[in-house]
Amino acid sequence: MDFRLTPRQADLKRTARELTETLTAYETDCEENNGLTADDHAAIRDAVLASGLQAVNMPREWGGAGLTILEQAIVQEELGQLTGALWDTVWRPANALRFCTPAQRARFLEPVIRGERRDCYAVTEPGAGSDPQNLATTAMRTADGWTLNGEKWFVTVGDHADFMIVLAAAGPDREPTLFLVDKDTPGIEMTRVPRFMHTFVYEHPEFTFTGVRVPEDAVLGGVGNGYDITRSWFTEERLMIAARTTGAAERALRLARDWAVERRQFGSPIADFQLVQGMLADCAVDIAVNRAYTHQVAWEVDEGTVDRKTLHAKAAIAKLAASEAAGRVIDRCVQIFGGRGYDRSYPVERLYRELRVDRIWEGTSEIQRLIIAGELVKRGTGVLQLPTAS
Repeated sequence: MDFRLTPRQADLKRTARELTETLTAYETDCEENNGLTADDHAAIRDAVLASGLQAVNMPREWGGAGLTILEQAIVQEELGQLTGALWDTVWRPANALRFCTPAQRARFLEPVIRGERRDCYAVTEPGAGSDPQNLATTAMRTADGWTLNGEKWFVTVGDHADFMIVLAAAGPDREPTLFLVDKDTPGIEMTRVPRFMHTFVYEHPEFTFTGVRVPEDAVLGGVGNGYDITRSWFTEERLMIAARTTGAAERALRLARDWAVERRQFGSPIADFQLVQGMLADCAVDIAVNRAYTHQVAWEVDEGTVDRKTLHAKAAIAKLAASEAAGRVIDRCVQIFGGRGYDRSYPVERLYRELRVDRIWEGTSEIQRLIIAGELVKRGTGVLQLPTAS
């Protein structure tokens, strides 16, 4: 086994680190103003395009960066060190857009890749969170297309995006189906923009759909395929969450280590105190173990030798382990900072608020445990094995 970064991977990591350093300059403004100005967004867009890290999950022939899953994880690990979720300004189009027809690709996906449009994914509902199959949003056929009615919550980037990928129960058989819907279509209303404990560069609004008419070619990936397309997206996105939370934890540890070395109490740096040393050591363990496992599973996805269900469970392990470990790390780091760790002008405080959601979105920690347990019960302990070379 060779765990060294290849020259290409090292270059990607370096490029991602440089972009992260550029975006770090916007952290304070994002926190103090609950977001960024249009001019800031334009400057960030130019920086992303200059870095070549736009749409890392899309093929080069469509204008994306065309990175492997492991390469994407390496990039996301660096970007995850940003507060204010500024990592989300480095756009990754929803993986569901890979299922676009050529006409849909030209209208929706390719402009997103170029940074000219932005998508958002509207799945969660008041009664359909961890269980998306409990859909209340409906799509009924009309003479020339479909009519959507329903409500969606937690539509991340919904304030900034100009079109939506909407999951609805289609027709009398309630087939789960994705629809591409321009946000300015009559009948769509942004009804509420909740204020959450974190400060994110984008919002997570709530929308209602009342008699929203869309043409037949608004269907994405075929009628009835909405769950399968969404599930395939979850596997990759959970790995990206594992990577980002590992990167965030590393930044927190780096800051806490420097603080512990410089901060003096009772005549000594607090780094000399064994209780502080224990917290630093535990942080290093959490980060090192989760980075290694996340890289392993990302590599297995790229190799293509592990079956889809096993990879789904392994991605659940990575997301569960890394997000919960990051929570432990940032809690210790705030403790090491003491009162200053509770000050919003310090990155560790912002990371403390922001990392909490990673145990909730894209599948709660409880859902990840059910996925992992289900794999163990149905198929045994194969989820723990490394693939064998052919």
